[in-house]
Parts: sequence; C-alpha cells; structure tokens
Amino acid sequence: MTHVAHPYAQRLGIIRDWKSRWFVRDRAQFKEFLKTDTMLRSWLKKRLKGMYVADIEIERGASMLRIIVKTARPGMLIGRSGEGVQKLHKEIAKKLNALKLTEMPEVKLDIEEVRNPEASAQIVAEMVVESLEKRMPFRRVLKQTIDKVIANREVKGVRIALAGRIGGAEMSRREEIKKGRVPLQTLRADIDFAKAEAYLAYTGLVGVKVWIYKGEIFEGDDQKVNQPKEQNRNNRRNSR
Repeated sequence: MTHVAHPYAQRLGIIRDWKSRWFVRDRAQFKEFLKTDTMLRSWLKKRLKGMYVADIEIERGASMLRIIVKTARPGMLIGRSGEGVQKLHKEIAKKLNALKLTEMPEVKLDIEEVRNPEASAQIVAEMVVESLEKRMPFRRVLKQTIDKVIANREVKGVRIALAGRIGGAEMSRREEIKKGRVPLQTLRADIDFAKAEAYLAYTGLVGVKVWIYKGEIFEGDDQKVNQPKEQNRNNRRNSR
C-alpha cells in the first residue's frame, strides 16, 4: 500500500522552511506556544477570508511575537492610512489576552504582497472556492482556473481536484484536471500545495486541492532550474 504524504511536510529541511520558527526552554512553554500558534492561524484564516492570503508565518524572539501575512490584496488588509492593520493588531492582542499566557509578548504584524497570485496554491484554491460558491459550473471553473495558472511563466505544471457532491449529484465523486508536470516524488521539485473547502447551499461541502509545480531547486542554488532536458543538452554541446 502507498502512503500519501503532504508535499510541504515532505520537503521540510530540503527546500522548505518551517512556518513557525521559535525555540523553547521546557515542555510547558512548547505546549503554550503550539496552542497559541494553532489558535492564531485558524482565527486569522477565518478573519481574512476573501483577502487571498497565501501564507501565515510566525516568528518568536525573547519577548516578541512576529506574524507575517502574505496576501495578494494588501490594500484591502491595510486600509486607509493603516486603519485595517491597527484594527487587526488590536484583535490579535485581545485573542492573546484571552489565552492568559504566562508571558505576554510584544506583537508585530507585517504584511507582505504576493507578486504572482496565480503561482500560489492557496490563492488559486480560494479562487476556485469563490467561483463554486457563486454557483458557476464546476467544469468551467476548473478549465478557466487552470488556463489562468499555466499562463504564468513561473508555473511548469498544475493539478486541481474537487471532491464532494459536484454539480448537484446525489452521490459524491472526485473530478480532477491537470496540465504540465507535477512530479510529487522528486524532493527537489518546488511544489506548492493547498486545501480549501467550498460551502454550497444545496450540495453541502466540496473539497478543493491544488498542486502547483514551479521547477526544481538544487543545493546551493537560490534560483530555480526550469530548463527542460533537451535545452540543457544543447547548452552542454554549445559549451564544448
């Protein structure tokens, strides 16, 4: 039997870094930090729904908690003269006060813009969810989304899967569409993966999964190697 592994977790320490970065003194502190991170992530995902948040990273220092929100719509989140960020900062402080932590950290909130939304699996999954919740035909949604994603220069392959009572059917089923290469077993392959859920009025819950392949990353190289094999062979011949 085969075991399905998460594409992000499988590449931790190889081409991926941890989304929560901190050290602890004892087991009690580890429990507190983990509980806080889990609560903040789940709450922020609900709070920032519709703002195309690609990722939420958390860093901790001696007395500082830094939250990095990567979004494709920073203007909506920041608001006029930073009102949105200030409001969100106060809400985060209230959530932390409710947890009654042993040491109250200083909260820093950073907003980073995602330059290529079509190359982020989480944003693409939210695009599919928005279209499905607007009652658009799922086949049209899949085809339009995959064409938009594969048109991006960074993307070398994309795969989108839906599962549930699709199209108003009585029995749940799985539909999938794929373009390009998505080498899941190659650990140096830069594959972005995300899951989302669409809540439909008549058919209930529909799960969405997105895989986006953006080339290969080799040790010691910051840039991705996206050249096909034939082009690499031609380059070698020319160098000779």
